[in-house]
Amino acid sequence: MERIFVFLRSPGAATSVLLGATVLALILANSPSSEQYFQIVNHHIGNLTILEWVNDALMAIFFLFVGLEVKRELVSGELNTNAKRVMPGIAALFGVLTPAFIYYLIAGFHSEYIHGWAIPTATDIAFSIGIISALGSRVPNSMKVFLTALAVIDDLIAIIVIAIFYASSIHMMYLGAAVVVVAALIYCNKQGYVRPLPYIILGFILWYCVLKSGLHATMAGVILAMTIPSKGKRGRKYVRPMQHWEHLLSNWVSFLIVPIFAFFNAGVDLRNVSVNDLTHPVVLGVALGLIIGKQIGIFGAVFAMVKCGLVPMPTEANWKHVYGTAIVCGIGFTMSIFVSILAFEPGHAQEMAKGGVILGSLISALFGYIFLRLVGANRKECHIGVYHNC
Repeated sequence: MERIFVFLRSPGAATSVLLGATVLALILANSPSSEQYFQIVNHHIGNLTILEWVNDALMAIFFLFVGLEVKRELVSGELNTNAKRVMPGIAALFGVLTPAFIYYLIAGFHSEYIHGWAIPTATDIAFSIGIISALGSRVPNSMKVFLTALAVIDDLIAIIVIAIFYASSIHMMYLGAAVVVVAALIYCNKQGYVRPLPYIILGFILWYCVLKSGLHATMAGVILAMTIPSKGKRGRKYVRPMQHWEHLLSNWVSFLIVPIFAFFNAGVDLRNVSVNDLTHPVVLGVALGLIIGKQIGIFGAVFAMVKCGLVPMPTEANWKHVYGTAIVCGIGFTMSIFVSILAFEPGHAQEMAKGGVILGSLISALFGYIFLRLVGANRKECHIGVYHNC
């Protein structure tokens, strides 16, 4: 039991659990038990299937956690000043635009596939930071901070993209009700309410209204996160509700919600996949968007900013570290699969998109890890300034 707790506290534990859930889903989907697996995935509980409950309800909690991370970084973290936001912000923007452009060049000319342009634009925080953490001192701390800030901004862009481009028909009555609930949440914040109960109750109501409004239900989690007070006073005691919520949700999200999402969504049936499927426009567009698009967009943006004197080179880092980190950003797993569900109806195109995500993320993870491990020895050169201003 003690060994389990030691493992759960290790930097790569969440990544390992997520990877295990993904592998298990793929095994079951391609085994003699595949029929039972897909029956469970599509089993109805109430008006929704288990898959829909996972994607609409559990992922709302995931997005609540993501929203809290974004707000924390903006309020008191690595994004709390404009100067700190410049490098990761511009890098994240080009790390979204370039994969989308590559996807469009490959699959955009097929009208039935164009809606998947946003799939390769996301970076998976858990996987990418897990890879960097596993490398330890081989990667400078400045690059870990850069990756964290970039991934947070990347998630913020993904949230905006989902809200704008992947909403279904809007039902104004429910949308109006959601606006009223948001106003009530803001009122609680401004009045200094720090106890969780009002936010929990209003959060549930907001989730239902957003679900029925035509916006994706996960948006409720982000909106709720933005209204949680960063600090306040309960009696004579100062408290930090936002920090408390984030700490409380962290393990639940890392070790339960995200693995459950992977288990129910990563089960792609590969038994009938042919070589021709590997050249399918959606597979190629998504995979190359993640593998190549992220590298070009992020590394190119940082290179241009440093060379133009807009930002300094990250401390103790060289261009190999920057490039290796850009490769790791091609791991799009959780958010990319989520966007593929929104972009395509269940069927061949969605399966191809998921296949592209798994392929692109796997190659990015392996290539990024090997590359950064090999160049880690160059850190000594950074300490004496060989690369610091290059």
